[in-house]
Amino acid sequence: MSEFPECHGIIPARYESSRFPGKPLAEIMGRPMFWHVYSRAVQCERMTSVTLATDDERIFEAARSLNVPVVMTRKDHTSGTDRVLEAARQIDIDPDAVVVNIQGDEPCLEPEMLSELVAPFTDCRVRVTTLATAIGEEEALSPDRVKVVRAQNGRALYFSRSLVPFDRDEKVHGFLLHIGLYAFRMEALERFGELDPSPLEQREKLEQLRLLEDGIDIYVTETGYACHGVDRPEDLEKAKNILEND
Repeated sequence: MSEFPECHGIIPARYESSRFPGKPLAEIMGRPMFWHVYSRAVQCERMTSVTLATDDERIFEAARSLNVPVVMTRKDHTSGTDRVLEAARQIDIDPDAVVVNIQGDEPCLEPEMLSELVAPFTDCRVRVTTLATAIGEEEALSPDRVKVVRAQNGRALYFSRSLVPFDRDEKVHGFLLHIGLYAFRMEALERFGELDPSPLEQREKLEQLRLLEDGIDIYVTETGYACHGVDRPEDLEKAKNILEND
């Protein structure tokens, strides 16, 4: 066990999106979506700081006008994790500190999920963490729902779009749905940036497999919370309803 490290949240917010261009600026209850994500994230007491990382001047200026800490990053990143790494370097985060990759399209983020995500870092051996939640077989059949299999100590064994684990005797129908929130020790995030896309990553189109193939353990905490990501314009109304009920 070790002293709890500093935790710095970074919210990647690129302008271009094939399904929803300009998504970070989409208005919900009079505020852009990135503001809602930031406002929820800073409610987590474990966060030392929370910063927006964008590639677009419009998002950058909107963040500054709302007093949201923001840094400008390159446009050519192939993943949100790469953008988070560039932002973490700009902020000059300590190698032993924890960097939390907070999805920029989660305006209904539960702050407690971030606490659950970083809780394993009291163990100095933990380098990367993520979250998962229980789902039934019908939902798990979709290749868009990424499943994770983990060891008894919480270490991820594999992530897949396929239905894993296979239930040969058809006695158990529960699966773990991976939730795309990640936390890295800064040195592990730097290592991710040094690696080329791995064979399994390219096959499944899941970047977390790059870490497993390099021998870097990912610890998975099961949460009772659900995500309500905004993928398309029609998802905004659902997010608005959840926030109004809150």
